[in-house]
Amino acid sequence: MKLGIVGLPNVGKSTLFNAITMAGAEIANYAFCTIEPNIGVVAVPDERLDVLAEQEHSAKITKATIEFFDIAGLVKGASHGEGLGNKFLANIREVDAIVHVCRCFEDENISHVVGTIDPVRDFETVELELILSDIELLERRLDKVERMAKSNDPKLMAELRFIKSLLNFLEQEQPARDYIMETEEEEQMMKDFFLLTSKPILVVANVAEEHAASGNKFSQSLTDYFSKDKVEVITISAQIEAEIQELQADERSLFLEAIGLKTSGLDRLIKASYKTLGLISFLTAGPTEARAWTITEGCSAPQAAGVIHSDFERGFIAAEVVPYSTLAKLGSNQKAKERGLVRKEGRKYIMQDGDVVLFRFNV
Repeated sequence: MKLGIVGLPNVGKSTLFNAITMAGAEIANYAFCTIEPNIGVVAVPDERLDVLAEQEHSAKITKATIEFFDIAGLVKGASHGEGLGNKFLANIREVDAIVHVCRCFEDENISHVVGTIDPVRDFETVELELILSDIELLERRLDKVERMAKSNDPKLMAELRFIKSLLNFLEQEQPARDYIMETEEEEQMMKDFFLLTSKPILVVANVAEEHAASGNKFSQSLTDYFSKDKVEVITISAQIEAEIQELQADERSLFLEAIGLKTSGLDRLIKASYKTLGLISFLTAGPTEARAWTITEGCSAPQAAGVIHSDFERGFIAAEVVPYSTLAKLGSNQKAKERGLVRKEGRKYIMQDGDVVLFRFNV
């Protein structure tokens, strides 16, 4: 899973990226400090693995991972080449979802490209540039399809109608992710276009340290703005998250409690990312390793087996499944078997988050 961290310059993108990955991305108080996207890999927090590893005396724990891309700050006019323009937009096309960081803190020592703090305005500035870029891409596609559709090919005619309808929608400054598709063919065409605004988004309200737990008027304005939307707004102090990463593991919970937080903003961001992309994890555990595997919701047992190895899917026989909650309650897989709580599932079984699985296969 690849997430791109985007936003205007000087909103705290690189500070957040550093906190997430501890990769040491350069931070400076000037626009376009980040030119090429920094890339960092972060483990997905999953306390279930610790429990399973203890039960199975696993030699190691392997968590699922997410790639974060720290992408250069965008300015008004980027769709026409302003700032880093096309380079910025090309980098966004590489990611699965967008983490849009909006500045919700005041600091006279950190300049703002516009001069005032208004996270809703800033979000709309970036969103409009992405929409304009999508319009340009679709207009080029429209010219090509119009020429080809003179043959009256039904498939091309359907694409032509879809492009025109989608262009009309975008020209009303609406993102492609809000467009309601009526057929599976339209859904596939939308995927094939790779539009920037078709990607799911998360919005991070980056607040000052003193507002990490309660938020402030700026973060509230973002929450209000998206109140009727499916977009999730997460309030985070990137500066505090960076400080948390410098603490020992046993000190972090005490620090979070002291500032009124139950979990770190990064944990909330990662879990929200999974939800936004429709991802879940299934687990495997044994003496060698306890491991989390990422799959999409609705994934079948053979498909999940294929995530581990293609041979597992090709020679799939059955999956021995027990929910993590059952193992956590009973204390071991053996006790679950003794009580008949380990199920044998076939090819049609749809995986659930937290399934602990042993795949049977024969190649």
